[in-house]
Amino acid sequence: MSTTQRPALAELANPAILPDPYPVLAGLREASPFAEFDGAFVVAGRHADIAAVLRDPNASSERNRSRLPGAAPRRENNRPSFLSLDPPDHTRLRRLVSKAFTPRRIALLEPRIRRITGELLAAAAPAGQLEVVSQLAYPLPVRIISELLGVPVEDHPRFAGWSARLAHSLQPGFGLSQDEAVSRAELAQAAGDEFAQYFRGLIAARRRQPEQDLLSAMVAAEDNGEMLTEDELIATCILLLVAGHETTVGLISNAILALLRHPDQFALLVADPGLAASAVEETLRYDAPVQMTGRVAKGPLQVGGLTADTGALVLLLLAAAGRDPALYSDPDRFEIRRGAASHLAFAAGPHFCLGAPLARLEATVAVQAFATGLLRPELDEDLLAYKPNLNLRGPEQLVVRFGPSR
Repeated sequence: MSTTQRPALAELANPAILPDPYPVLAGLREASPFAEFDGAFVVAGRHADIAAVLRDPNASSERNRSRLPGAAPRRENNRPSFLSLDPPDHTRLRRLVSKAFTPRRIALLEPRIRRITGELLAAAAPAGQLEVVSQLAYPLPVRIISELLGVPVEDHPRFAGWSARLAHSLQPGFGLSQDEAVSRAELAQAAGDEFAQYFRGLIAARRRQPEQDLLSAMVAAEDNGEMLTEDELIATCILLLVAGHETTVGLISNAILALLRHPDQFALLVADPGLAASAVEETLRYDAPVQMTGRVAKGPLQVGGLTADTGALVLLLLAAAGRDPALYSDPDRFEIRRGAASHLAFAAGPHFCLGAPLARLEATVAVQAFATGLLRPELDEDLLAYKPNLNLRGPEQLVVRFGPSR
């Protein structure tokens, strides 16, 4: 364990650091791995340590294994997301969902993604101003994932509140009282119940009359005679809808913000729009939309030079790993030609993000269209505001002014 002086972990919950949490994350990374609460809580911030934990069979995604004191009680339900399962249950669910959520299905979405992106940018053109979050980064992925799942367009607004409550529940509970933690869990549970009620009706409709959408494909998916149960379908729909747009909103917004703050890099992209995919990868390393995740040791778990005992919760600071100087030279520099594919923004191992190809495609199209479609875009720093969400990072408001269309 490192003896480097480090920031208090609770500093991550300080709203004042939201514009730039990276100095705090760097201090935690340099001091990691370290343990608190008599070894029940372990923090990892180095790339090599996190990559190893994510691939270790003793690293469990089942949070109820944790012996961390003061953990908020969770109400049991019958909607098991494969994010919170271990093999073999995770393997079975992921394999079934993958049969419907195929690379071919994602690749076929590119023309539709480009069309929607063009429509969104064109709608902002007369005003010469774009609020990136509400006018581009949010509506693009929510329309795509909703269309994929077969959700009628008139129902899209209903998901905003549900999704926000579920996303907020992913916040680490630093500094929360037991009552506050319980209240957060109850709000998330209520949102999940509302989602479930909606999707139960949609699933029944697809069983009666299949459509050419992802939900119908998941209903029909079969592997060795097994199919997804209704509860598994509901859990997967909720996961795809929340994760399928909340994180992509942050990725698109963070990419555009980084490009505007680094005019030399934006100029490179304007000169060579083919660099858009590389700019997205660099954003995932430099300012990841998912800042951290966790695992529970279900047996002795090696975290660098420290061994986490059974039941210990291991906090993995993905954003700190993205700027680890042991792997990246000049890691605080945003460089779109870097080739940062080794980042851990989509995790690694058996829980590598199933939606990564879709997020990458949507962000690449959006960033490329922004760079080629807007003339002399300028960031209004005074109007920049961040979401009050430590884990799912991104601006809440990002205003850009620009000249006439190219």
